[in-house]
Amino acid sequence: HIRLLDCDQVSYNWQHYIPIIEKKPGALRNGAPFAELPAPLLQFQTALRRREHQQADRTMAKVLSLVPTHGLEAVLVAVELALESGVLSAEHVANVLARLKQAELPALVETTLKLNEEPRADTARYDRLSVREVPHV
Repeated sequence: HIRLLDCDQVSYNWQHYIPIIEKKPGALRNGAPFAELPAPLLQFQTALRRREHQQADRTMAKVLSLVPTHGLEAVLVAVELALESGVLSAEHVANVLARLKQAELPALVETTLKLNEEPRADTARYDRLSVREVPHV
């Protein structure tokens, strides 16, 4: 972070505190580092608190724990999509992230297969099979 030259200046990087909030999600409520979250994350947190007040901090902690593995930009896009859809859960954000990172299918290759040797239709083969049958005692 930027070097601070004044005595009364404070600078927080909220991403450094992600391991702590995984263990103690209540720190999100009044933690100074989390006041500087990007706008989509703050909107998500506000919407969570309105809908599910009891589990809002836990859900938000789960969403923030996705940042180290998927990257901030990807999580922000997933959170914005979750806000648009109205489904506010950590599982939905993780699902959106998985779909965003899903590998593209390879292009279809159009080829015509050519037979080297055309199969012969021999229906008498079935008659020969029944003749060789050994009678059972």
